[in-house]
Amino acid sequence: MSQRTSSLRPDSCPATSRRGFLRRSALLAAAGPLWLSARLHGAEAPGNRVRVGAMGTSRNQIGGDGRGTHLAKQLAAIPGVEVAYVCDVDRGNVEKAIASVTENQDRRPKGATDFRRILDDESIDALVIATPDHWHAPAAIAACAAGKHVYVEKPCSHNAREALWLVEAARKHQRIVQHGTQRRSWPAIREAIAKLHDGVIGRVLAGRSWYFNDRPSIGRGKPAPVPDWLDWDQWQGPAPRVPYRDNVVHYNWHWFWHWGTGEVGNNGVHTIDVVRWGLGADAPRRVTSGGGRYRYDDDQETPDTNVVTFDCGDRTITWEGRSWGKRAPWSPENEIAFYGEEGTLAIHGGGYHVYDPEGREIDKGGGRGGDVDHLTNFVDAIRAGGSPNAEIAEGAKSVMFCHLANIAYRTGHTIDYDGRQQQIVDDAETMKLWGREYEEGWRPVF
Repeated sequence: MSQRTSSLRPDSCPATSRRGFLRRSALLAAAGPLWLSARLHGAEAPGNRVRVGAMGTSRNQIGGDGRGTHLAKQLAAIPGVEVAYVCDVDRGNVEKAIASVTENQDRRPKGATDFRRILDDESIDALVIATPDHWHAPAAIAACAAGKHVYVEKPCSHNAREALWLVEAARKHQRIVQHGTQRRSWPAIREAIAKLHDGVIGRVLAGRSWYFNDRPSIGRGKPAPVPDWLDWDQWQGPAPRVPYRDNVVHYNWHWFWHWGTGEVGNNGVHTIDVVRWGLGADAPRRVTSGGGRYRYDDDQETPDTNVVTFDCGDRTITWEGRSWGKRAPWSPENEIAFYGEEGTLAIHGGGYHVYDPEGREIDKGGGRGGDVDHLTNFVDAIRAGGSPNAEIAEGAKSVMFCHLANIAYRTGHTIDYDGRQQQIVDDAETMKLWGREYEEGWRPVF
């Protein structure tokens, strides 16, 4: 995204004062499904074929298809969808992504290394974003401004301020934006949350979630020449420029604050989103975070061990993350638990179990997981209007929990948060981490 896109800068324009921003955002959020339906039914309604471009297709940590390639392949298999572009700053991977997507569709997608080529194509309906975190909101905002619908992977932003900007951009340009919290579309999870809301375990007072992995050390990086297959300037995009080093691309950027959001933003957001959904909690009142980097002596900046508590007034959410050692001493197959006055509901993968107060199983359900249902829901929303299952206003709420957790960890402060005003209360030090600086010419604009 360059200055040619627009001259408006959201944080400097008098028309976007916090009070005005919040007033417009509240009105637009309330009207969300109505404007989506009005905009998409009629002259602007897309035809049967939905044409998309996928941004961010580099190989994953173990050498398989990258996230963007995987999503593009899944979309290509949906009837009436054409993946018209695949885009990546790793030039060596573009052809691999094209070949992979072509397995699921007759037409070969075009390759690109600059996503603006996709935005300039008026025949494209939607952009899929599966880049490093620092690109998520800027690319999504630019896509909305270019008239594209957006599927943006979690977390939808690198920082709290960008999450609010993205919601406003979606509303201003009347675009459908689906957040990559796929559990919102998993059949059994939807069933479990419906039962929770219907009172299967009575009044729910607490929710707990966790994510454990067994990640290797990222080592100590050293300066190195930029590989000839990588556009390092485009990879950095909105982030202020730093020299290339050899332990960042393609995965370890997750563990540097300059580009990533740590494990809570990488994987915690999935389970925090489900717990928040189940409890009906839009925002925390108070956030505490403890932990550190204990396992390896390396370059990682984000915690490898982290416990976060979100006080939501009359309900509490906790999240525990550990990047070393997958096993847990309790029900390791579960990743989410709701605690109510009349029992417990535990979620594991795409299924759930319900227990009475004595621990006896009284109900259960199971179903598929994956991405197909979530992507299909996104395509259906483009065609028919209405809100997708993980509409960006809901996605941004869950991502805000993660950003507040990281701010609490990085500052060592207990965060008091005003969910109505969408701001941290009276803490200048923590507010320094609310947004970020941008490379000149790359500030998100809409």
